[in-house]
Amino acid sequence: MDSELLRTLNVDNFEMRFADVANVELSQLHALSISVGWPHRAADWQHLLDIGKGFVALDEIGRVGASAMWFPHGPSFATFGMLITSPRLQARGAAKWLMQRIMADCGHDCIRLNSTREARRLYFSLGFKPKRTVYQCQGTAVTPAAPPPLEEGTVLRRLDPSDLDTLIALDAPAFGIDRRAHLLRLFGSSVCYGLYNGDVLRAYSMRRRFGKGFVVGPVIARNDEDAIRVTHPHVTAHIDGFLRLDTHFEAGPFASFIQQSGLAVFDTVTTMVKQEGASYGTGEDGDAVVYGMVSQSLG
Repeated sequence: MDSELLRTLNVDNFEMRFADVANVELSQLHALSISVGWPHRAADWQHLLDIGKGFVALDEIGRVGASAMWFPHGPSFATFGMLITSPRLQARGAAKWLMQRIMADCGHDCIRLNSTREARRLYFSLGFKPKRTVYQCQGTAVTPAAPPPLEEGTVLRRLDPSDLDTLIALDAPAFGIDRRAHLLRLFGSSVCYGLYNGDVLRAYSMRRRFGKGFVVGPVIARNDEDAIRVTHPHVTAHIDGFLRLDTHFEAGPFASFIQQSGLAVFDTVTTMVKQEGASYGTGEDGDAVVYGMVSQSLG
């Protein structure tokens, strides 16, 4: 497929060319996301560059007009994200051109992404199928309702590096694959809580700086009550501050807790997959599920 891809794309009276996203100035990438109203800081871009791959479209004088990235989670699974086209290039073929390029670079079809309404038709045309709605919840955090009381023998505490192997084992069936490298990177820049019953980790959560304030995610748990328990300290830590959490849960105790904590639904996107093997875990075998995503690019 790679050999068949056009190296340049003619748009109106100028020509766009591919460039590796790793070779582009961070300030240019930041300016691109600002141009479409995305909240990413330069530091958020840097995090994605550290763990992902991708391409940009450059015009004849080196301006970045569009971007697309992919993030490997092991050798045969990836999430796609950061598909951005500047206003002057929208609906002119640059997004599809870049998507075809990163699909060729990825080299397999076990792919998951989260699509805006505007991009959904493009992803349909490339063979992606819709699975679930993502509710982007954000706002100024208010004092949350008390979490469910801890059951006898359980403890909620800050996690440290000695918990990582247990955390990764809980996370893998929920996310759909072992994403060790990404969790290690996130752990180093996040505040993390875990709910233990003896030596068994029942739920965990992370919080880090992102965009306008802080984002809570991932949140991994087997039920709403445990998800609330591990999310509650993050809300409490940021009362009167901007907080965000992206979730597939529209209703139920966890969704109610999030919205009553000041994080109203701001927008929705759609989780889409190239093949069924890229879907999230369902929790049908008693495994944990994803209550809060890392981000829309990373899942």
